[in-house]
Amino acid sequence: MVRIPGAVVAASGLIGGYGVARFTKKRPLGGIVLAAAGGVAARQWQQAAGTKTAAALSAAYVAGFAGSHPLAKKVGAWPSVLGVSGVVGVASYLLADRRS
Repeated sequence: MVRIPGAVVAASGLIGGYGVARFTKKRPLGGIVLAAAGGVAARQWQQAAGTKTAAALSAAYVAGFAGSHPLAKKVGAWPSVLGVSGVVGVASYLLADRRS
C-alpha cells in the first residue's frame, strides 16, 4: 500500500475541508473532512517523529484552520486557505516526513 506523506494529508485536509464546506454549504461536512485528515496526519506524524512533534504539528494544523479565518478577511478565502495549507505542509515535511 502506498503511504501518502503527512504533509500531503494535512494540506489536503485543510483545502478539502474548506472546499467541501464551501461547495456543499454545510460546514459540518467540511469539519468532518478536516478532522479525518487531521487524525490521519497526526497518526503519521507520531509514527515518524514521536508524540511531541505530532502534538506540535497537530497544534499547527488547528492554528492554521483558525488563522485562515481572519487572514481571509485580508487576502480572500482561497488564498488564505492555500497559504496556511502550504505552511502546515512545509512544517510537516521538515519535522516529520523527511525522516521516514
